[in-house]
Amino acid sequence: MKKKICLHKLVLLCMVLHLCSCSKTTKEQTPWKDLFDGETLEGWTQKGGDAKYQVRDGAVVGTTVHNTPNSFLTTDKLYGDFILELEYKVDSTMNSGIQIRSNSFPHYRDGRVHGYQVEIDPSERAWSGGIYDEARRGWLNTLENNPEAQKAFKQNDWNHYRIEAIGDTLKTWINGVPAAHLVDEKTASGFIGLQVHNIKPDKKEGTEIVWKNIKIITENVAKYSKKSPIKPIIIKNQLTLDEKKKGWQLLWDGKTTNGWRGAKLDKFPESGWKIKNGELIVLASGGGESTAGGDIVTEALYGDFELSVDFKVTPGANSGIKYYVDSNLNKGNGSSIGLEYQILDDDLHPDAKLGNHEGSRTVSSLYDLIQADINKPINPVGEWNTAYIISKDNHVEHWLNGTKVLEYERKSDAYRKLVSESKYVKWPNFGELDKGQILLQDHGDLVYFKNVKIRSINNTKE
Repeated sequence: MKKKICLHKLVLLCMVLHLCSCSKTTKEQTPWKDLFDGETLEGWTQKGGDAKYQVRDGAVVGTTVHNTPNSFLTTDKLYGDFILELEYKVDSTMNSGIQIRSNSFPHYRDGRVHGYQVEIDPSERAWSGGIYDEARRGWLNTLENNPEAQKAFKQNDWNHYRIEAIGDTLKTWINGVPAAHLVDEKTASGFIGLQVHNIKPDKKEGTEIVWKNIKIITENVAKYSKKSPIKPIIIKNQLTLDEKKKGWQLLWDGKTTNGWRGAKLDKFPESGWKIKNGELIVLASGGGESTAGGDIVTEALYGDFELSVDFKVTPGANSGIKYYVDSNLNKGNGSSIGLEYQILDDDLHPDAKLGNHEGSRTVSSLYDLIQADINKPINPVGEWNTAYIISKDNHVEHWLNGTKVLEYERKSDAYRKLVSESKYVKWPNFGELDKGQILLQDHGDLVYFKNVKIRSINNTKE
């Protein structure tokens, strides 16, 4: 009997050792890497404001100070697809966040940090784990419809975040509870940052947020991804929370041809254009300007407005976004008449070297009239760019990827002189309509559009 008991104990001991060995092997095989060594801030750089960052007791401590904008302690390395885990403890009066896929460029708001932020929110709103777009589009994934995640935050205690960024999908967990699930294509890579938010003059200086156990997976990321039960919020061809509040509208719904027709037709073209995967595509015909499906225009007219359009060109492609268009003009060959935000492959298309003024036919220029800033921030052919146009009280600006590249005064003497020296001189009062259509151009080349949005502006001066 004694031998049997000993044998039983030996078997149990072997099973325990085997389980421990398997657990240890599994743990060791997960390719976690520390982003913070627990002793120094090596590999990190502060950007933005002047909040204080230091290492204390194996953790990063961020401390608020007055008279400074948001501060960010950012990784020197950029990350695309990854899984990030960390712990933090935050003062109950603070607001903070974890920046992911974020960037700082001289051309974008003088280097301001911008990009996705996983919110840290100890307020009664309790949106910790939600996703905000810092210095760009505002809230993308709030938590008002996720009470479980709102309750998961622990006040005045350590909280654990898991953040996954894989392809166009971002997922977050707070203390093991699924928080946000977002599908968005805006930014594919960038740094990771620890934010100390600015404080108002009446707020106490010296409040702290502490981060520790910051680790990341960057190898075989999909293998270690977790499923989230939350239905994803898809940003493509949708208005964000802030856009809705500001009165933006979708100019294209991402699915149908509603609100659009051919510039020289009473309906949408039957060929030459295609809708696929939430993208509005003008097909390559090789026939030149408006010889296939032809330009398309909005059925509605717009006066003062803000317009935002994402576009992607293919090698050697030419297209454009026109505004203040009267499609009743020029019923013959060629494109409809209006002011044009040029879309072009500047490197391969010969138009880049043409125009009444040198460079006035390059991408984001006012076609044939005013050249865009030569230092404009353009993404390569095959990648998405964002065109933004604002027209208010005849002051017009062209922006590209968040940077203003030109401005002019419509109807001014200087503007009319430019027109008189251009190909548009034959059109009386060119570009001076009080209201007109928005046009997307068919120039015979393959070009993609999405996220077409507009906000009408009250014409009364502020």
